[in-house]
Amino acid sequence: MLLGAGSLSIASLAPDASELEVSQVTESVESLPLQSQIEELAEHTLRLYRSDLTRSSDSADSLLKRLGITDPEAAAHLRKDTMARQALLGRAGRNVRVEATDDNRLLRLTARWAPDDDGTFKRLVVEKTDSGFISSTETAPLVASSRLVSGVIQSSLFAATDEARIPDSIAIQVAEIFSGDIDFHRALRKGDRFSIVYETLEGDGEPLRSGRVLSTEFVNNGKTLQAMWFKEPDLKGGYYTLDGQSMRRSFLASPMEFSRVSSGFKMRFHPIKKEWRRHLGVDYASPTGTPIRTVGDGVVEFAGWQNGYGNVVHVAHRNQNTTVYAHMSRIFVKRGERVEQGQKIGAVGSTGWATGPHLHFEFRVKGVHVDPLTIAQNSEAIPVSAAAKAAFAREASMARVQLAAAATIGQVSIE
Repeated sequence: MLLGAGSLSIASLAPDASELEVSQVTESVESLPLQSQIEELAEHTLRLYRSDLTRSSDSADSLLKRLGITDPEAAAHLRKDTMARQALLGRAGRNVRVEATDDNRLLRLTARWAPDDDGTFKRLVVEKTDSGFISSTETAPLVASSRLVSGVIQSSLFAATDEARIPDSIAIQVAEIFSGDIDFHRALRKGDRFSIVYETLEGDGEPLRSGRVLSTEFVNNGKTLQAMWFKEPDLKGGYYTLDGQSMRRSFLASPMEFSRVSSGFKMRFHPIKKEWRRHLGVDYASPTGTPIRTVGDGVVEFAGWQNGYGNVVHVAHRNQNTTVYAHMSRIFVKRGERVEQGQKIGAVGSTGWATGPHLHFEFRVKGVHVDPLTIAQNSEAIPVSAAAKAAFAREASMARVQLAAAATIGQVSIE
């Protein structure tokens, strides 16, 4: 085989630049009239934009003042116009944005809020016209996006979520999701970590409300727990571990969302009888009026006054299990009523033999008292169906990626 190589050069045919003739052209340029420039600059106005949230104590004047608006005509319109008054005054948490002139006169005010869980939001527009201010309201669809957040426990779940700027409704959902595995009253440890991917609902690009937790991870005392939302076709959705086990157990770990155990299932010195007795339940110290929920589906077997128990509710569950909720200040159910897991059945009180407001909670199996703090861990979970396993695996794979990302960042939104 023969190989050859070569090069090709092309000579320039243009004249040498040093030999070209150079000529100079001079022209006079007239500047624009200075007076016209000054007049145009004087007529130029700036548009200022500010935003804030309404407060329950807001008046027309206080709201506009906080938004930097100095406009008596605009304030008078907000006071007199029924549409604007009902939408803004005395309504806390509504997103308000104003457009104003450079001398703080109102040109346009827009308020957005989502009053119902129907996938839409309301938009109020107050606008300056040649004949004065006019108001109008519109309904538009909410747009869902996902937010990735993470945090570390220093003292409590709510303190950590507040530090990470996570809405309380999301923190409550996380506590509910892991309620069968973590006792948030006594099992949290400093240094526990959590990551959350949750839905935020927006109107015109502004977040208006939080939606559902889509996936979450909680590392409690070195043990990692993960969960994600999944809905099978034609079935009610729920939370599952990422390997397909339902997070919904037969019983919740606690009959209260947040409280502390003041007395466990053990021998104790009775504060009223002044003698050592076996304590056949768990006491949760909490302020009077704190909601009490049933830990499992069942039927109300008794609701009323019962000796030292004071106001008490007995709920019968399947397999001859019974739960007892005592010392209530109020009872929300009646005998024979069917109740669902998590349903509010009463409020904390100090009726009967009680030295202060608390809930006394018992769990009985065929009439025998057992430690209530162990019931959730020993109750069964239901796996995702075989038909939905492929779809579940795809969503679980995405959840793992998002949770891993959430663990490495503070907070970010994704479309």
